[in-house]
Amino acid sequence: MTQTTQRLDKLLCHAKGLSRSEVKKGLHQGWAEVNGVVSKKGDIKVRSTDLVLWQGVRVEPLGSQYLMLNKPVGYEVTRVSQHHATVFDLLAELPGLDRIQPVGRLDVETSGLLFLTDDGQWAHRLMSPRHHQPKVYLAELAEPLVEGAEQRLAEGLWLKHEKEKTRPASLERLSPTRIRLTVTEGRYHQVRRMLAALNNRVLSLHREAIGGLVLDETQLPAGSWCSLSADEVADLGSA
Repeated sequence: MTQTTQRLDKLLCHAKGLSRSEVKKGLHQGWAEVNGVVSKKGDIKVRSTDLVLWQGVRVEPLGSQYLMLNKPVGYEVTRVSQHHATVFDLLAELPGLDRIQPVGRLDVETSGLLFLTDDGQWAHRLMSPRHHQPKVYLAELAEPLVEGAEQRLAEGLWLKHEKEKTRPASLERLSPTRIRLTVTEGRYHQVRRMLAALNNRVLSLHREAIGGLVLDETQLPAGSWCSLSADEVADLGSA
């Protein structure tokens, strides 16, 4: 079995949900033991098979985390921003936050479903163009959508500065100016650019589903997050 190693102080921060200063203080007071030996050095490497105690209680390594977030408008999908709050502000109390990364992006004016994880392989599978994960968006438009938009979207559109047409997308008209659009790509500002190519402008945009997972806003209001179930993780990662 392959063993992994990490610094003792990082393990304690992640697994116990402690700040660096709290871990440093506890180490100084002799609260940490590794295989029966008190350790006051946070930079020592511990293996996944080592017995680590904190104040006499066994420390279990924190497993991979898979989260879904209902991103509000006005939040950037970045770790640091000079102009807006970020989605990481909504996860401030999460243990192991420094390891979490977003899976894809939503621009600051787009709301809805966003996945975050510390499992790079899972994120790569989810984002890989080969997997063609459908992404479903609700859009409010400035004007009624042109006739024939369904066929043009199904055939693919040429976007500025792109070398290939977009992949086929499906359109559902909910009202003259409200639509549901399903795409299987993740190009830069793709939905907004596709609708601009149809001589329209997006007033609001909300992602309501990725793959087979639909965001239920009655269970997960804007700004809230939850962990994905094991079945959800497996289904999304294998699609």
